[in-house]
Amino acid sequence: MNTQSRALMRKIKTKEAAIGVVGLGYVGLPLVKAFLNKGFKVTGFDVDRKKVRLLNKGQSYIKHVTATELKKYLAVRRFEATDDFSRLKEMDAILICVPTPLDAHRNPDLSFVLGTTETIAAYLRKGQLVILESTTYPGTTDEEMLPILERKGLKGGKDFFLAFSPERENPGDPVFSAENTPKVVGGLTPDCLALADALYSQVVAKTVPVSSTRVAESAKLLENIFRSVNIALVNELKLIFERMDIDVWEVIRAASSKPFGFMPFYPGPGLGGHCIPIDPFYLTWKAREVDYQTKFIELAGEINTKMPYYVVNKTMEALAARGKSLKGSRILVLGIAYKKNIDDQRESPSLKIISILRAKDVRVEYNDPYVPESSGHREYPGLKLKSVPLTAARLRAVDAVIIATDHSCYDYDFIVKNARLVIDTRNAVKTPRKNVIKA
Repeated sequence: MNTQSRALMRKIKTKEAAIGVVGLGYVGLPLVKAFLNKGFKVTGFDVDRKKVRLLNKGQSYIKHVTATELKKYLAVRRFEATDDFSRLKEMDAILICVPTPLDAHRNPDLSFVLGTTETIAAYLRKGQLVILESTTYPGTTDEEMLPILERKGLKGGKDFFLAFSPERENPGDPVFSAENTPKVVGGLTPDCLALADALYSQVVAKTVPVSSTRVAESAKLLENIFRSVNIALVNELKLIFERMDIDVWEVIRAASSKPFGFMPFYPGPGLGGHCIPIDPFYLTWKAREVDYQTKFIELAGEINTKMPYYVVNKTMEALAARGKSLKGSRILVLGIAYKKNIDDQRESPSLKIISILRAKDVRVEYNDPYVPESSGHREYPGLKLKSVPLTAARLRAVDAVIIATDHSCYDYDFIVKNARLVIDTRNAVKTPRKNVIKA
């Protein structure tokens, strides 16, 4: 190790290192919390001034980071949020947790990552550690970020240090958090790896060092492609078994009794969240550089993206069987979060279902106790809705209810009792009922 790396290592091990987290969303804010819980001083950076103001007042907009926790950190002056990116030069370690979405053609959109890298480069000084946590394709850290950071003459691995460590945040998980989930870490050089590994070792139960940033980037893609492909498999099986009058949920329960060689995955109305609907396409895009077509991955993506349309078609068929047209009908969607018991709407299949229904002149309402308002989505800029109360009168008034997210707080007996027609995409209603259609 040279002088720069030794000095930074000392700061990390004594917890004197100033930590900067760029991007204060569902990934960045829990990471801030993890470092604060271990005694580090943390500055959160975000371009959204509303988020910055809320955090500095001790108000949280994420369910699993509480206002009580924020106020405790603010009181001892170990945390503050800012939109002043010139303060990046004060940080010893800068962790990047910004979105990596897809563009309109389902190609990687690295504008947030590269824009953040440009900003860091403007204030980069010797002795800093920069770590990308955002999911991306192999080569992003050393092929895209490194040249930007080296523009002013500083050398990666010598003057500053660069690493990749993929986030593994699972919103709503009562067991696994940022602190107790193993952390994969890959560095540009051995010194970069040692510093990043030492930093995360201070806050997580276990680190998993790998030989390069490219391996770390690939590991994250494998994790999510594995899930995407298996979810696509059970979604396709659902369509097949439906034609054979076989309950796919019963099939999965039976198969799950095998204590080895099987892992259950469950069908649904489509994929949601910040990873699984998006990440596979990052590898698909990168694979073209090496003249390879990812047929398996693309097929899985195709199946999963069609599921919201399948739900709408099932709803249309069920209404038609009752002498009602989809056009002009009134439908209540239950759950707009992408999975149960959380407030995260990113890539939620409910948003797609609502969008499709509205395009067919359906009067759509939604209820979600975790999401009082829904707006500001990149994919659906015109979608602005408020959660309506879930009452017996409303259930009786609508033509159909679509259970899109199976929140535990829903009283499904009450829903089925009062609704004329229920389209159940999550197997929330276990007992067969005449007015319940599985989709």
